[in-house]
Amino acid sequence: MIEFMEHGRVSSPLTPLAWVTLMIRWLFLAALPLAAGIGRPLTGDFALALTVWMIISLAITALWGVGWRPAWMGWATALIDVVLALTLIEQSGSLSSAIWWGLLLATIGAGLTYGMVPALIVTGAGLFGAILITLIENPAGLWALIPLGLYVGALMLPAAALGWLAEQTRTAALSVGQRQEIDVELVLKRERERTRTIFSLAAELNATLNYERVLDMALDLSASALADGTADDEHLISALLLFSEDRLRVASARRLTHSDMRATLPGESGVIGRALSTGDPHVSHQPGRDPELQRLAALHQCEVALCLPLTAGLESYGALLFAHPHQSYLTSERVELLQAVGHQAMIALQNARLYRDLEQEKERITDIQEEARKKLARDLHDGPTQSVAAIAMRVNFARRLMERDPKSASDELFKVEDLARRTTKEIRHMLFTLRPLILESQGLVAALGQLAEKIHETHGQKVIVEAEAGVDEGLEIGKQGVVFYIAEEAVNNARKHAEAEHIWVRLFRREDLF
Repeated sequence: MIEFMEHGRVSSPLTPLAWVTLMIRWLFLAALPLAAGIGRPLTGDFALALTVWMIISLAITALWGVGWRPAWMGWATALIDVVLALTLIEQSGSLSSAIWWGLLLATIGAGLTYGMVPALIVTGAGLFGAILITLIENPAGLWALIPLGLYVGALMLPAAALGWLAEQTRTAALSVGQRQEIDVELVLKRERERTRTIFSLAAELNATLNYERVLDMALDLSASALADGTADDEHLISALLLFSEDRLRVASARRLTHSDMRATLPGESGVIGRALSTGDPHVSHQPGRDPELQRLAALHQCEVALCLPLTAGLESYGALLFAHPHQSYLTSERVELLQAVGHQAMIALQNARLYRDLEQEKERITDIQEEARKKLARDLHDGPTQSVAAIAMRVNFARRLMERDPKSASDELFKVEDLARRTTKEIRHMLFTLRPLILESQGLVAALGQLAEKIHETHGQKVIVEAEAGVDEGLEIGKQGVVFYIAEEAVNNARKHAEAEHIWVRLFRREDLF
């Protein structure tokens, strides 16, 4: 018995030879009461024996149907058929019965199961049983053996012919069965290889975080899922379309022309527009006439196209597009496979894009930190470093003055003290701008107000902060920090280069803009 899977369906364990055997059995059982009832009424014992035979045949059919058929079952079935056939012959008139041919059922069954010689043996056993029954019923009527001999001769010839025919049928069926087994093994092997390939590619697709690699692997996985080893696989056209500047562009493709690779699609009409608007796959049976697909020259000779949207929640990344010259290629099973592949590709694409965004954010943060270090170095060089160097020079100068002009040395020390105080204020101001604690505790407006005070104390520059009431409410602390550093840099630039008497910092909102 053979059980195999092909395109998601499980075949029956019954071989063609088993089908033939069961069909002949039920044809015989249906014909027996018709033939026996010609010219005479059927007895209750005949009906009982026939019912038992049918029940046993039904059990045999069920057991074969589930694939349970041990080697001895054929001989047991033949014995049962012989016994019940003789019983029906005896109940329908014995030598005058019209159903002596019922013994041929065991002959055909044995021939189809074991070959010609076992078929003749079963026939001989049946006829021997008929002789015994005749002798038992007519112990002194040896003349009854004469018509029985005629029956034996009449049955042996068709039994031999049917045995030979059954053996030929058996040989042909076994040959077909062997070929089917080979074909099944090939199908199973191909399915196992394809399954391994699909799982391997799916695992690699989910594991990779390289955005470009995901684009190529999504199409490779689709081709592997659809491949069945036929030439039609070589004509499958596939493309991965991603949104860029509100238009769909070809990110990766198989068997598109060079001009198609540069094409852009709006994604608003046709099969692509329907797929993106509904979030479900859509099929076009005339891609050459589709308002958007007709822009792709490679699809003009295709009879069917499938569009799978790549969406996650309310965000749409693009679509997977498949097309083939044969209408029957994209079956419902293949569409379901591609939907599963598209789901995996969407997850991998989303992960790769998130990873890419994280990498870009990491680089941006690194650049910001590097720029902050450079700014700190510039501010230290332009401010406190110069002041500390000046203090060192003035202290050295004051030390030399103390020997010849103590009063001038005292004045110089006062200047050094003033310079040191101003330098301290500059350093504190720098520390404030690096991490304004008031920004976290009281908000942006209070931090800018304190910045204005410190700039006035340190540099004597008047800075006026004007802010609408509650302008910083609801603004995230990170964004408040960005605004603070922008304002601080702008004020410093204005102080250094504009030489303005007053500097204004105004904060306001216009709808959702700060």
